[in-house]
Amino acid sequence: MDAPAPGSGEAPEDPFALHNSASAVLDGRGRVVGWSGRAQEHLGYPPEEVLGRAASEFLFDPGDREVVLEAAAACERDGGWSGILPVLHRSGRRVELGFRARAVIRAGSAREWFLVVAPAEEVLRWETDRSVLDGLFRRSPIGLSVHAPDLSVLRINRALARFTQLSTAEIRGRRIGDFLIGPDVKTIETRLRRVLETGAPLIFTEQPCRLRSDPDHERVVSVSAFRMQDPSGGTLGVTQLVEDVTDRYRARRRLALLNRASTSIGTTLDIGRTTRELADVAVPDLADAVSVDLLESVARGEEPAREAGGPVRRMAVHSVVTEALRVMHSAGELFHFDPRTPQARCLAEQSSILEPVLRTSPGWYFRDQERRRRALGLEAHSLIVVPLTARGVLLGLLSLWRAERPEPFEADDLTLAEEFAARAALCIDNARRYTQQHQAALTLQRSLLPQALPEYSAVEVAHRYLPADPATGVGGDWFDVIPLSGARVALVVGDVVGHGLHAAATMGRLRTAVHTLAGLDYAPDEVLSHLDDLVNRLAAEQEPGDGHAPGQQIVGATCLYAVYDPTSRRCTLARAGHVPPVVVTSDGTVAVPDLPEGPPLGLGGLPFESVELELAEGSLLALYTDGLVEARGLDLDEGLARLREALSRPGRSLEETCTDVQDALLPDHPPDDVALLLARTRVLAPEQIASWELPAEPTAAARARHLTETTLTGWGMEELAFTAELVVSELVTNAYRYGGGTPLTLRLIRDRSLVCEVSDRSSTAPHLRRARTTDEGGRGLFLVAQLTERWGARYTRDGKTVWTEFPLAAAAQGDPAAAQDLVLNR
Repeated sequence: MDAPAPGSGEAPEDPFALHNSASAVLDGRGRVVGWSGRAQEHLGYPPEEVLGRAASEFLFDPGDREVVLEAAAACERDGGWSGILPVLHRSGRRVELGFRARAVIRAGSAREWFLVVAPAEEVLRWETDRSVLDGLFRRSPIGLSVHAPDLSVLRINRALARFTQLSTAEIRGRRIGDFLIGPDVKTIETRLRRVLETGAPLIFTEQPCRLRSDPDHERVVSVSAFRMQDPSGGTLGVTQLVEDVTDRYRARRRLALLNRASTSIGTTLDIGRTTRELADVAVPDLADAVSVDLLESVARGEEPAREAGGPVRRMAVHSVVTEALRVMHSAGELFHFDPRTPQARCLAEQSSILEPVLRTSPGWYFRDQERRRRALGLEAHSLIVVPLTARGVLLGLLSLWRAERPEPFEADDLTLAEEFAARAALCIDNARRYTQQHQAALTLQRSLLPQALPEYSAVEVAHRYLPADPATGVGGDWFDVIPLSGARVALVVGDVVGHGLHAAATMGRLRTAVHTLAGLDYAPDEVLSHLDDLVNRLAAEQEPGDGHAPGQQIVGATCLYAVYDPTSRRCTLARAGHVPPVVVTSDGTVAVPDLPEGPPLGLGGLPFESVELELAEGSLLALYTDGLVEARGLDLDEGLARLREALSRPGRSLEETCTDVQDALLPDHPPDDVALLLARTRVLAPEQIASWELPAEPTAAARARHLTETTLTGWGMEELAFTAELVVSELVTNAYRYGGGTPLTLRLIRDRSLVCEVSDRSSTAPHLRRARTTDEGGRGLFLVAQLTERWGARYTRDGKTVWTEFPLAAAAQGDPAAAQDLVLNR
């Protein structure tokens, strides 16, 4: 049989096998006494030319004499020799052959030498293969096992013997289940049988396993296997290569866990969700149970307490052990750790704690005896506690247990847990800081914008406020509903240039100014004029920042101011560069009033103009900012068309209308602040109003008292009659004295309060002063202020109106005797 060609990939046969090798016999003096046919094939000499001749005469070149003599000496000394020698072919060329020489004893103690010869190239290749095979079983770091067709072990190498902690002799003849435990045995045997049946090799397949000699530690091995066959194709068995890749697998798993943690932890700026994400990442890949606890101040979003001995709040808990969830503190619970626990020590020392074998009794965590008993039954055997610190500040701690998984925590597990904790702590601190700022923004928003609008007799209102920056919760847009005297109401919508806190601060100052101006009962155009002056002053106070040239306007705003009177159904409006209002009648007819636009606030020196509209009862007035109609990139006309369509459907509540407008015009995240105020008008019934014109004569006060007493009695308000008569008498008397002799108007309005108004054509401002004991007068307005809830004066083109309000809820508590005392003590 011919030897395989070099590089063919087939294993070469033994070149010294009888059917492959040449042989010769030398006697004790080195003469050839035997010569095979293969020897003639290799060297070219026929038997008749070599038999009886000394081998040294024709086989060896004189130049190789020293090498030949060394080989001969080794034969004499050791009784045999093997190696490669150069010899001469019959043709004269040098040929290197592999030799094996052994001494043979003949009868009479004569010694001969039996030589087996093969080409040196085949010998070297065969010796290499022999060395590789020997290395696989003796020196290879990768485990090797040879199995019979029934999967019994025929042979293993030393590396696998070390892995199984059994000797090669002990494991021979055994089966895989004799040194592995659990379901891993079935998995491995199934795969090996598939290799035996199909001949398809198994390549680098990772497999967890546990040794019977060390059942508490799980290992991961990489297995490759191939089927063994004889030259005729018969199955001899299967060989598998086994490499312990536990460290590599764990490193890869840690890297994967860290990668998952980096993408899974801190997806939001919510403290609770961040802690739950931390717990979800750690279980089950790292631990069987985990809890995340934060200092109580951190859980509230406040600055961490300097002392770590206070209570902690359980933020998240996760476990693959169902019973553990029933025993552990639930999310949201506030509790203290026992000073003996590793958790208490971790908080005190702010350092990680690793207990591979848990020395601390789980029962220490609970004061409740039943909980303590059930905790002991969980059989938690290993613990890691890691402090949650960020920017040098302690926030809480992370606790991890193992109960079902038998391997204890190791130093690498602690490193991984610390990586988790470091990432999570930074996210928690960011969330805490965000919560602080968000709470501050919400507080600012609550202070700058009306939260719950009260009920008004003049209008029914609903609103929407959507800041462009949801993180801060405030912006430059605002709205307001301000009650005015005479049952009237002011409706305001404004827009400060910019977004965020700076715009909100400016908005707050403007809103305060609007309230002040509304309290003075200025007309809408006058209110805007005063606001224009204020915006100019605010701009002058600011220093030009980056991107602002000296003299460039930094503060700007627009505003729409409307006053609605439910007694006359008249609405007076003025706007400063603001988008126009929309009016919807009760039948769904939509109109945009022709209202002069006016300049934006802050330009200065330009007038504003008011327009008066008469609105039917049940009309809908829509005030809004430009962010509503320009949110989807529409121009003003397109946005107004959509708004009109959204407002045109009758029969809906104001809240439903607000929602429909929002859905029709706004995306999920508006690019600009949006404010929307809807007001449905109401009208006071005629029987709620009484009005008289009185002549400017000395009997006017008496006439006014009589009319007031009669009207209040008819309204069932006798308890207020005396007090109201007294107040009306004072107001009419002042109007008579300082009104210039023109007729007076007395009006009573029965609304949520009793309103008394006295109008005259004088512009003289009423002045409240404290009279001295020797003064005979000067106490009238002081008396009015003491007897009423509110009082004031408003000015019109025709003069002024002095008004007072009595709360109806206090009517039953009215004390005429007290009012009489005030009069007597004037």
